[in-house]
Amino acid sequence: MNLQIELYKFHQESLKRSSPERAAIFSDFIQGLSEEFRNRRLLRIGDFAPDFTLKNTKGETIILSEQLKTGPVLLKFFRGYWCPYCGLELRAYQKVVNKIRALGGTILAISPQTLVASQKTIDRHDLTYDLLSDSGFQTAQNYELVFTVPDAVKQIYLQSGCVIPEHNGTEEWLLPVPATFVIDRRGHIALAYINVDFRIRYEPEDAIAILLSLFVDS
Repeated sequence: MNLQIELYKFHQESLKRSSPERAAIFSDFIQGLSEEFRNRRLLRIGDFAPDFTLKNTKGETIILSEQLKTGPVLLKFFRGYWCPYCGLELRAYQKVVNKIRALGGTILAISPQTLVASQKTIDRHDLTYDLLSDSGFQTAQNYELVFTVPDAVKQIYLQSGCVIPEHNGTEEWLLPVPATFVIDRRGHIALAYINVDFRIRYEPEDAIAILLSLFVDS
C-alpha cells in the first residue's frame, strides 16, 4: 500500500469521527493557506538549498553542507509527533531508509518541536534516521515554509488537548508546511515538493526515483 492510500484511508476514518463544522474549518484553512503560499517565492528545482546547522536527538550537530559531502540528502519538514499524518509519513520513509542509504543518501527530518518531543517521535515510530530540532523556526523560514496557525484551527487543537507551542518550546502558534526536498551533493535542489494540504505527502518510492536520477545525470 502506498503512502497516499494510507493517508486517504486515515482521513476518511477521521471524517467519520469529526463534525461537518470542523471539516469546514480545515477546508477553509487549507484554501487560505494555498492563497498565501501562492504569493511566496518558494524554493524550486535547481535552486541552491539553504544551509543549516541543527541538533539531532543525540545532541550531535548536523550541518547540511557537511552531510552532502557523503551523498545526497532527502530532507523532510514535518509538523510534529502530535500529527498523525506526519506519523504515517515518517513510518513510510522508515520502510525505505535502507534503499536510500544503499544509494548513498541520507534522510534528515526537521520539525520545530523540542529534542525531547523529537525523541518521543523516534520511539513512537521506531525510526532509525535523524530528527532535527528547528528551534526558533530559522531553517523552516529559510525554506519559506512557516505560517501562523489561524484562530479557528488553534481552537480545535486546544479542544483536543494539543498545545502546539508547548511541543515546540515556544509561545508562538507557528508551524511549517510539510515538505520534501532532495538535495544533490552540490547543494542544488533536485526535488521540491511543498503542499499546504497536510493530508497529502510525497511518495517514498518517487523520492527514491529522484535519487536514482542523480546518478544517471552525474
